[in-house]
Amino acid sequence: MPGDVAVVIAARNEADRIAATVAAAAGLAGVGLVVVVDDGSADATAAAAQRAGAAVMRHPRNRGKGAAMETGAEAVLLVDQREHRDRPRHLLFLDADLAQTAGQAGPLMDPVTAGTADMTIAVFAATVKLGGHGLVVGLSGAGIRRATGWQPRQPLNGQRCLTRAAFEAARPLAHGWGVETALTIDLLRQGLRITEVEVELAHRATGTGLRAQLHRAHQLTDVARALAARP
Repeated sequence: MPGDVAVVIAARNEADRIAATVAAAAGLAGVGLVVVVDDGSADATAAAAQRAGAAVMRHPRNRGKGAAMETGAEAVLLVDQREHRDRPRHLLFLDADLAQTAGQAGPLMDPVTAGTADMTIAVFAATVKLGGHGLVVGLSGAGIRRATGWQPRQPLNGQRCLTRAAFEAARPLAHGWGVETALTIDLLRQGLRITEVEVELAHRATGTGLRAQLHRAHQLTDVARALAARP
């Protein structure tokens, strides 16, 4: 059935990049729907996403990445039901700041649509300076390895494609920035198949200023909470 994949993008204050991300994602072969969840933005993120052709859901206040992903997935399910689809769409989660590189996300979908994986995780072929991000990555990777015996290359990568059944198996999603770590652990513990896929995607580089450091502190807290709940 055409359009077997829906893209879900959680976005907050990404008015400068969201339109390019939406346009690139909508152009992916097999994508029939793009949903943007504006998670309490203070800028024109929602308007820019809508102009670019996305279906837009809005949280009046910031609720965190995990909640935005759930809202987006629920919106996709409602569209699937309205269209009387024989089977629900697969879900491709992309970050809002990928801009034009979102058009390179196709390989993430292939193992899922082919039925050889329940979830794929992106491995970026090129990396950018992340200014201290390694502490959170190390915590997540070590926690996943202790919990499951598997060591992912980029445990916090949010670019993931998964079946609707896999998504439902992981609900309720972990809070905020702990969602990727928890997703990996929860699906592996249920015996689902996860594959890493190298892709030519790229984020905006993060800095070392106060705002960036606070962001990483929130990430660290959320990842630690997700791991504590999964001993």
